[in-house]
Amino acid sequence: MRQTFLLILLLFQLNSLKAQTSLQEIGLKSGPFPVGFRHEIKWDSSRTYSRVFDYSNKKTTRPIPISIWYPAEQQATVSGPLKVLDYMEILKEEEEWEHLPNEQILNWFYYANTPANQNHLNEQTNAYEDRVPGKGKFPVIVYAPSFQASSIENFALCEFLASHGYVVLSSPSRGTETRWFSNKLAKEMETQARDVEFLLKEASQFSYSEIDNIALMGFSFGGLATTITQNRNDLVKAIVSLDGTERYQYELLSQSPFFDPQQLDVPYLHMAQKDIPEIVLKEDRIDPSLNSIFQLFDSLSHSTAYQLKFHHLTHSYFSTLGVLFADRDPRQDKTDSEIMESYRLMANYVLNFLNATLKDDSGGAGFLENNYAASAKELISQDIKRAEDEPFTFQDFNDLASRQDYENLETLYESVLKKHPSFEIPEGHLNTLGLQLVFNRTTPAQGIKVFLFAVGLYPDSANLYDSLGEGYLYLGQKENAIASFEKSLELYPQNENAIIRLEQLRK
Repeated sequence: MRQTFLLILLLFQLNSLKAQTSLQEIGLKSGPFPVGFRHEIKWDSSRTYSRVFDYSNKKTTRPIPISIWYPAEQQATVSGPLKVLDYMEILKEEEEWEHLPNEQILNWFYYANTPANQNHLNEQTNAYEDRVPGKGKFPVIVYAPSFQASSIENFALCEFLASHGYVVLSSPSRGTETRWFSNKLAKEMETQARDVEFLLKEASQFSYSEIDNIALMGFSFGGLATTITQNRNDLVKAIVSLDGTERYQYELLSQSPFFDPQQLDVPYLHMAQKDIPEIVLKEDRIDPSLNSIFQLFDSLSHSTAYQLKFHHLTHSYFSTLGVLFADRDPRQDKTDSEIMESYRLMANYVLNFLNATLKDDSGGAGFLENNYAASAKELISQDIKRAEDEPFTFQDFNDLASRQDYENLETLYESVLKKHPSFEIPEGHLNTLGLQLVFNRTTPAQGIKVFLFAVGLYPDSANLYDSLGEGYLYLGQKENAIASFEKSLELYPQNENAIIRLEQLRK
């Protein structure tokens, strides 16, 4: 009997060990770059802030702690990689408990002080502090953490992306006045969006940032901030949402004056938690519609959007700290091995989506477009929504024309018509553009090119010939100016401006 009991105990211990999580068992496959890391504090002088536990009325400019992961050069190093404890010390700082002894970290910050969690603190990560940045420029990812969370909550994912050639910046999710959010969540949502924009400005100062190639990534509440930030920043090229709250609190998102679903016109990847079981819905008084309703996704028309549901992940496990440290919910959570497998798949989806959207990588695009979910139906389900074709505008035409210095406009126009047969160029737009270019001392010749194209398109326009005459007159080309004004008068004999100009030119 005793031997049987010992055997059962031994099997239980072995199963417990197998179920244990670790960075190594998560198994994210690093890319070709070593990962550099640094943490610094910047200050936003446009806003004020108070440290809540100082119990003082004193206000300072708003501190913005920033964690930065980046592709680094291969180099010999004396110090080894960061440990998880190093990241947790950053969490202490951001929680404004800088002087807390390290042995109190797990007791203090949400996580059980178990032997397994103590072991996590000593695990080595893939990041090296203050390494020399890699040569060249790299796309930028700005990460917005979950509700009141630390900048390092998803450090394994951030390291993974940096190893594959991305610069990743993150700052903690903090309230408007203090570390903590108020009950005015619309205000706190806007505050986090402003923090994200602060990071965008910081990234622009890095010599290794490809600042015109930016994506935003938000987890939980951070998804609201990334949506707002994209709506008012045209530089953002893509959004990744890790079970973002924009799915669950659309009404809150709509309180922002900057939010417009039609302005979400970049590729969008939303990855959601598993369906919440009925027992959890009842016991935790959760609205069952959260399993199915996604109003933002349904409202999108100008974005190619990917909606994924991870059948083995609940909300917390979209973050590194959640996978490693969070207590499991026996009512709904899968085994640790299944959670780690899904986290690994989630990270690979993020990487391939970013490769496809920021690097034009065909492999990343194939990963998404070939519905990879079909080969892992037990893990995820997937829905893709294609962007509706947007009309080709005069602004689009002018962008193309300016890139070729307004040469060969007729050929450009013909090529555009082949792709967009309904495209029309308003006469007034050409007239205004031509005058803007002519009167700009750096582009008068380009303005003449626009007018010559315009009169070819509208040969009966007295106004265009009159403006062409003004352009030639401004450039001192009197003979051409006279010919243009005469043509304008031929088309419209009452054109007083052409009459006056010709009298002046013929004196």
